[in-house]
Amino acid sequence: MNALSVFFERKKQELGIELNDVQKQAVQQTEGPLLLLASPGSGKTTTIIMRIGFLIEEKGVNPSRIKAVTFSKAAAADMKARYKRFFPGLEPVDFSTIHSFAFEVVREHFRKTRTKFQIIEGEIDREEDEASGLDNPLPLHKKLILREMYSSLAGERITDDQLEELTTYISYVKNKRIPLDELHLVKCDVPQAERIFREYEAFKRSQPDKLLIDFDDMLTIGNEALETDRELLWKMQRRFDYLLTDESQDTSAIQHAIIEKLAQEHRNLCVVADDDQSIYSWRGADPSYLLDFRRVYPEAVTLFMEQNYRSSRQIVQAANQFIKRNKNRYSKNMFTLNPAGDGAIEIKSFGDFIEQAKHLVQEISGLEQLNEVAVLYRNNASSIILMNVFERAGIPFYMKDADNRFFKHWVVEDILNFMRLTFSDKRTDIFEKIHLKLNAYITKQQMAALKGIDNGESVFDNLLAHVPLQSYQVKLVESCKMTIQQMKGMAPLPAIRLIRIELGYEKAIEKMCERLGFRKDYLIGILNTLEEIADTLPTMEDFAKRLTELDAALKSSKRKKGQNVVTFSTLHSAKGLEFDRVYMIDLVEGNLPSSDDRRGAAETKDAMMEEAARLFYVGMTRAKTRLELLTYREKDGAKTAESVFVTEVRGIMKALVEPKPMRGGSETAADAAEPSGG
Repeated sequence: MNALSVFFERKKQELGIELNDVQKQAVQQTEGPLLLLASPGSGKTTTIIMRIGFLIEEKGVNPSRIKAVTFSKAAAADMKARYKRFFPGLEPVDFSTIHSFAFEVVREHFRKTRTKFQIIEGEIDREEDEASGLDNPLPLHKKLILREMYSSLAGERITDDQLEELTTYISYVKNKRIPLDELHLVKCDVPQAERIFREYEAFKRSQPDKLLIDFDDMLTIGNEALETDRELLWKMQRRFDYLLTDESQDTSAIQHAIIEKLAQEHRNLCVVADDDQSIYSWRGADPSYLLDFRRVYPEAVTLFMEQNYRSSRQIVQAANQFIKRNKNRYSKNMFTLNPAGDGAIEIKSFGDFIEQAKHLVQEISGLEQLNEVAVLYRNNASSIILMNVFERAGIPFYMKDADNRFFKHWVVEDILNFMRLTFSDKRTDIFEKIHLKLNAYITKQQMAALKGIDNGESVFDNLLAHVPLQSYQVKLVESCKMTIQQMKGMAPLPAIRLIRIELGYEKAIEKMCERLGFRKDYLIGILNTLEEIADTLPTMEDFAKRLTELDAALKSSKRKKGQNVVTFSTLHSAKGLEFDRVYMIDLVEGNLPSSDDRRGAAETKDAMMEEAARLFYVGMTRAKTRLELLTYREKDGAKTAESVFVTEVRGIMKALVEPKPMRGGSETAADAAEPSGG
């Protein structure tokens, strides 16, 4: 028995781990560039850790000479823990995120250049985030700086959704290395985004005593330092003899550039990825790096880890066939030796999303192993309805993407303010917050005049008696007064409908969308969600109380990770996870794929549709034994069509025949199969 066989046999005895042929090849292929394409559930992390252990135990490599880079703190911590469990007697290996490594480079560069700096990104208290500030100077933080800049340029507060889009836009530009003269080519719906970007970049360099840097700057400055400082580059290259990058399909152009510089001399670079799971192009991820890998490294070896150990045969076969719809990919055939499973995939259609949610409650309420159940969706907005029905049914849940912005959204606050006005229409302060959003067309000047009246009377009576109105406004103000009076004591559901239609709130939203670029479907979706929460509640006080309860339930769900609870997650955040039962919901046209996925020039549209298909594929391959694809026929009062992806899976399931398991193999750069679209 040779040394290699002894290593694998020893690990089998110590850990109970038995690698397949391709995994063994990946472990022993230690020299030169290696592209390891790992299908879902193929034992990727186990193979990576075994490869690192092999380098140390069998090849005598010092652990400090090995660098493993992944792209989230959680993944780095998981790899570190598994390494310690597999090889408890070995010295630690340097597992880190790419941002963490880039920051090491930046610190060394700034030390050499004697540059003082301050990081302006990271956790910040919500109340501090919302502070505004002349009397209380704001701390130097990315979000707060951008809020102030937007307010100064646009003359109004930026919404949380706009702020998220703006920060994503900035990260995209930095990670894609887009030149300043091409900024206008990058789509961003936030008004004056390009100008804000330029002013933000200038502001960070305008401080007299220090340079301000955010997380994206760690990458751009780190890469620039390695390009311009040969001594620093040489020092960093000499630190490690072996580099490994995990989840490389999620990396950006700037991240690839940094890794390539480190590997220039020894070229011992192992890139672990799955081009079929690349789902982050909107934040700069660039899977084309994988498809071009052999052009950069002509001597590279490519290995295909195609055996899935996670899912039933029906799920694996359907997912494998589905992803072949994409053209711009490596040709792979995921297979499994697991049994087929009984009814492993089901497609179900409902009248609307309310029926869908009730079905989920009915299906899940009788299960014992709730921690093996996940409900996956594309958009976070879906989680609020889920939370409402599950909390009412007493089914505990953990929300992986817990986002409290819904309950603080200005649409929610507007509806509550309309309701507050029904308790007392003498509240000028409340009326001021919504006067531009009802159909009386009250101007800022008229509002200022109203605020100057302090007689304790109805705001509507004061408008009619003491504020100069246009002739057309008189009837409108009288109508608003009558509607508010009519709402007094009303149940919240009909009250919301009166606010939307009779008081003109929905039309006001439409005009704001036209003027400010808000997404109308998203804002109308918030109103529809509020109606669902309001349904069956007797009073507006109960409605306000219910919102508070759900806000608290959302916050508490963050603490339930690892408990016996159902997991709610976006499809993006579910990557890397696995569950016995997976329910993929809201699978309708316009959602997955989205309307944006079908827009633009042919090339752009094809790329967007392929990424949407990869997202669907990620969802499918989270399931071990049961997968339900849920769709419905009506949304927000309009007919919907089931997702084209659901239709394709239905066709695949009908045509599915039992194939012979296909075994993975290895190829050198000279004879490896080209990417399908390459």
